[in-house]
Amino acid sequence: MFKLVKLFLFSSVIIIISSCGYHSGSIAHPQIRTIAFSPVINETYLPLGSAYMRQSLSEAFQRDGSWKVVSIEKADCIMYSRIVNVVIAAPDITIPQNSINYFTTQFGITVYFEFTIIIPGRPQPLVPTTQVSGQVQYQVPVDYYVSQEVAFQQACYEAALNAASTSTESW
Repeated sequence: MFKLVKLFLFSSVIIIISSCGYHSGSIAHPQIRTIAFSPVINETYLPLGSAYMRQSLSEAFQRDGSWKVVSIEKADCIMYSRIVNVVIAAPDITIPQNSINYFTTQFGITVYFEFTIIIPGRPQPLVPTTQVSGQVQYQVPVDYYVSQEVAFQQACYEAALNAASTSTESW
């Protein structure tokens, strides 16, 4: 029993000594505290893309916690962005067997999102034009269009998470 207590104390001291000087927290630009989003331009055929992406960006940056989301008038930097492309693909194909056709019910959606972050009044952007993507697999249980819309929202959120981490870590 005494050896176990001794080993625990020794390992605790080693952990405390080895972690000196390390700290956790945001690695974002130290002078930037707030961000705002300009209206997202949707260059795809799917409706409501700009609304889904703007909501997802707000959620992703609030979740990240490095920068606070505020209005454009109060922001230290502004994100200008657009949804460049949406690709919907079926990973499975139709396979005829014994005169019965089996159709795929699983699809994948990928949202390609491009953004730049500008500090008002500065000629050079804080984050140059960067492209990220979000990908989601979804199944079609009953209604294809409802499933596609929900998957589109989820893919926008995945792209927004990638944009948040890329922008706060890339300065």
